[in-house]
Amino acid sequence: MSVYKCLKLLLFAFNFIIFLGGGSILGIGIWIKVDGGMFLELLQKVSASLKVVANVGYLCIALGAFLMLIGFLGCCGAMKENKCMLMIFFLLILVIFLAQLVAAVVILAFSSLADIFMAYIESWLMNFVKNEYGQTDAVTETFNAVMKQFKCCGIHGHNDFANSHFLNNEHRYPDECCPLNPFDLPCTVPFLTQGCYQAFLKFLKNNTLILGIVAVAIGVLEIGAMASSMIMYCEINKQSSVA
Repeated sequence: MSVYKCLKLLLFAFNFIIFLGGGSILGIGIWIKVDGGMFLELLQKVSASLKVVANVGYLCIALGAFLMLIGFLGCCGAMKENKCMLMIFFLLILVIFLAQLVAAVVILAFSSLADIFMAYIESWLMNFVKNEYGQTDAVTETFNAVMKQFKCCGIHGHNDFANSHFLNNEHRYPDECCPLNPFDLPCTVPFLTQGCYQAFLKFLKNNTLILGIVAVAIGVLEIGAMASSMIMYCEINKQSSVA
């Protein structure tokens, strides 16, 4: 088997996996939006921390559809040796790769911009805890799942709930702030004092190596996919000119 045919099969297999993965994510997204209650109940049985997934239905649909498009273009472009599909596939992967590269440069070289972004997120979350927690179901469930997963309470600590809409109306803290509660009593004195902001930063710090390896692996796969599609494109172009 020639190198060209091996490359063709590898590109097809790689994109077929992407297509199947995208289809799975798309199916999950549609299931979440159509029958969210049943999906939420299933996640609760598997792990309470997975409830956060139930609130990203539209994101799953968009991501799944995009991955299916990339997989379709790569598969058809490789098997049918279609130059147009291969070029569109190459450009899509290139845009994703450049976006990741720009994001990495901004984070590493312009830390002040990253700090501004994090400060905005922090401000938004503080406003949410004070005024909207307990009222917006989807975001509240997501935040509850985060507090349960990271074993934290509030953004900077349980004091964030002071004078909040939730505390003023319920006269208690979220149940996630009192994980050791065998008698299921109202959480009036929080057991957890660590804020989720610091817990999340600690998580990132402890998993920097893993996140870096994953990022590098994704980058290598993207470069490999771009190189393969461009080699095939040039080979098809060469065969067309000879013919």
